[in-house]
Amino acid sequence: MNHQKKPDWFKVPPPWGENFSRTRKILNEYNLETVCKNANCPNIGECFGSGTATFLIMGNVCTRNCRFCNIEGGRPITLDSDEPIKIARAVQLLKLSYAVVTSVTRDDLSDGGAGHFAQTIRSIRELNPDCSIEVLVPDFQGNLDSVKTVLDANPDVFNHNVETVPRLYPQMRPSADYERSLVVLRYAASLRPDLPVKSGLMTGAGETVPELHQVFADLNSAGVKILTIGQYLPPSRKHHPLDRYYSPEEFASLREAAMSKGIKKVISSPLARSSYHAKEVKSGL
Repeated sequence: MNHQKKPDWFKVPPPWGENFSRTRKILNEYNLETVCKNANCPNIGECFGSGTATFLIMGNVCTRNCRFCNIEGGRPITLDSDEPIKIARAVQLLKLSYAVVTSVTRDDLSDGGAGHFAQTIRSIRELNPDCSIEVLVPDFQGNLDSVKTVLDANPDVFNHNVETVPRLYPQMRPSADYERSLVVLRYAASLRPDLPVKSGLMTGAGETVPELHQVFADLNSAGVKILTIGQYLPPSRKHHPLDRYYSPEEFASLREAAMSKGIKKVISSPLARSSYHAKEVKSGL
């Protein structure tokens, strides 16, 4: 594993404050998971402190074991049929105007959990009619009926991350497939041309800049309108090794390159993550 010292631009204030405590209390009260906590996100203090969180549905155990991710792989839990309404109530208590919902990958379910996503969207809407909803979904093993199930529930943004360049999939995402992810994104964009389609990438895992530029072109061809680009940070020594840190100037250059390929909105910075400043990103379209 690369033991380079973390650059100064990764220094973030420790999580604290009244809003942080209140957000954590509400999530704990409803026994809800967040990707903020399970994926060890560096922005948890900022997001919890501003009263936002990215909900992680269908448990905190994934049927896959990607080598970049901090979420545990193994045998997942039985679905909690009350989870959608619990999330809707948490959104109400947190007074969210923008909610982000993601999940572990559930290859053990016939629809990959698409129905649970749809019910969560509907439950949030019922209690919070003015709240915008972004979903960050797995690839559903390429099942486009599952993608349609989620889209039919009418989210405001549809997100699916490609995560890295195709060459690194065997090492980092052995159970995923780059072309399959493009199919999911392309289908969502074609089925709902009115809906912003979004994706996300990590840098610093061993990819080259030309490879990233090709991914930008692929995503634009698939109909992606929003892209997040952030620095890969290995959760542990057991995970895929860090190759290098990109500088803020390099992230600015990647942003320009992605936009030059046709992607409308690009957030590119060391700490950028899939749902980072998601509300502001969507409103900028």
